[in-house]
Amino acid sequence: MHIPENYLSPITCGVMTAAMAPVWVHSVKKVAKELPKEKIALIGVGAAFSFVGMMFNVPLPGGTTGHATGGMLIAAVLGPEAACLAMSAALLLQALLFGDGGILSFGANCFNMAFVLPYFGYFIYQLILKLLAKKREATSSQKVIASGIGAYAAINAAALCAAIEFGVQPYLFKDAAGQALYCPYGLDVAIPSMMIGHLTLFGIAEVVFTTAILAYILKTAPGAVKNETADDAGKKKGITAISILLAALIVLVPLGLLAEGTAWGEWGTDEIAEIETNGVALGYTPAGMENGFSMEALIPDYAINGLPDIAGYIVSAIIGVAVMVILFRLAGAAFNGKKQKA
Repeated sequence: MHIPENYLSPITCGVMTAAMAPVWVHSVKKVAKELPKEKIALIGVGAAFSFVGMMFNVPLPGGTTGHATGGMLIAAVLGPEAACLAMSAALLLQALLFGDGGILSFGANCFNMAFVLPYFGYFIYQLILKLLAKKREATSSQKVIASGIGAYAAINAAALCAAIEFGVQPYLFKDAAGQALYCPYGLDVAIPSMMIGHLTLFGIAEVVFTTAILAYILKTAPGAVKNETADDAGKKKGITAISILLAALIVLVPLGLLAEGTAWGEWGTDEIAEIETNGVALGYTPAGMENGFSMEALIPDYAINGLPDIAGYIVSAIIGVAVMVILFRLAGAAFNGKKQKA
């Protein structure tokens, strides 16, 4: 679902970034107002889970791949605003450091995965909780069930938005010869191509990732949840439990390398001309993609020179987790300092 560089026109990227600006402002204000220092720091842990979760690629018959995002998981634990900031940070790190998703398309990727996904998922989550709990306090089991339904709805809503963004490009932006300048596949191709995988395996992966980790957190670290508290012993126990799970996921990330192929819509400019749709190759590379903006990532495709792929993947996961945790620890300290002065 990561839209690469130059698949969307600069105009589209500008519009999507402008649409995200008020969402980021709202999310920052809401988090700064409602979350204490230690909970803001936990946004970094949520971002770390999302970052690692997106490294577990799932293969789809036909040669494409996809992954869970963790956006609904963070929303269920810390709220949609925190999830928006966590997902945005993870997407920015992926784009800048690992070349996963474009710099220009960062706003569009955030709109899909840091806005639509957590906010829509959380809406469904709350709706299901009301139906299940019937005005009583929801049980852990009910929260897990609701999160699974919310996660499935959320990832498919985000995928549909991405498909539409892809699909409108050839209608709006063409060269003098009538060839697409950016993504060459219209809505009739983009929507089914994106949605088949997300309605099936990728949606299931999102549900499993969300429900399994949420159930674990509710059992071992309930104090991590937005409106819950814990004593010092409970906090320490919760941090230990979450750290163990995160470390285990980092060790297991090489499983994501087993999925061969490229996610639909994430091909390189050297590949797209040969991509077949209904048995027919595209036959050209869109000029806007070929001559568009490019920036060399420091660790492209999570591969580190001199290290085997497995080791490079693990080191990349460690780097991503460390950056996310440190970033939001610093943010928590900064927000706490402002609150004390006020």
